[in-house]
Amino acid sequence: MTIVVLVLALAVLAGIIAGGSVRFLEHIRVHWWGLAPIALVLQSFPLPVGSAERAGLAAASLVASYVLLLAVVAVNRRVPGAALMAAGLMMNLAVVALNGGMPVSRDAMLAAGADGAVVIEDGAKHHLMTEADVLRPLADVIPVGPPFGVVLSFGDVLLYGGMAWWCFTVTRGRFRDNLRPPSRRFLMYRGKHAPEAYRLPARYRRAPETVPVGAARLGFGP
Repeated sequence: MTIVVLVLALAVLAGIIAGGSVRFLEHIRVHWWGLAPIALVLQSFPLPVGSAERAGLAAASLVASYVLLLAVVAVNRRVPGAALMAAGLMMNLAVVALNGGMPVSRDAMLAAGADGAVVIEDGAKHHLMTEADVLRPLADVIPVGPPFGVVLSFGDVLLYGGMAWWCFTVTRGRFRDNLRPPSRRFLMYRGKHAPEAYRLPARYRRAPETVPVGAARLGFGP
């Protein structure tokens, strides 16, 4: 999480240097944001190596976390950087789902500062990469040395890049209100703060008020 906080802080700082202001961050509106903390808990909750059932539960929790995060991005798909975030999440989801967890390159761990006896603490959700793993180039293969000492995937890079672009764009004031687009089915947004065209079906919308041409010329009307 340290590297994520640093990336977002640098993005906000870059936005300020480019003429933006932190006051624009007050206008950030994230729909379904409550799913994000649940996803982070599913990713960070420790599940040590044990039985096959526990390993399967760990992999399922990782898959579920990425599905929840993808749902948040999908609902907020009009925000800046949403496409990058979605691409990164789908990459990580594919690797985790097909390998029963996230494979981690031993060489990348050594380059990131690990000693010769590489041990993955959360072996239930991550494991050392082997020849049996698939989509290995998309796994954790990018070392980030001290003081971070972590290994990232290309999906992580895209995800963090999308989040950084979002913060940078919002800080500069280059954004529109994050209104959920109208949906034909279950994603129909009926919040009281949305425009009437988003909240109500067509048969319930009020017809626009009109003023007779003569009355408008004489200054009467609403």
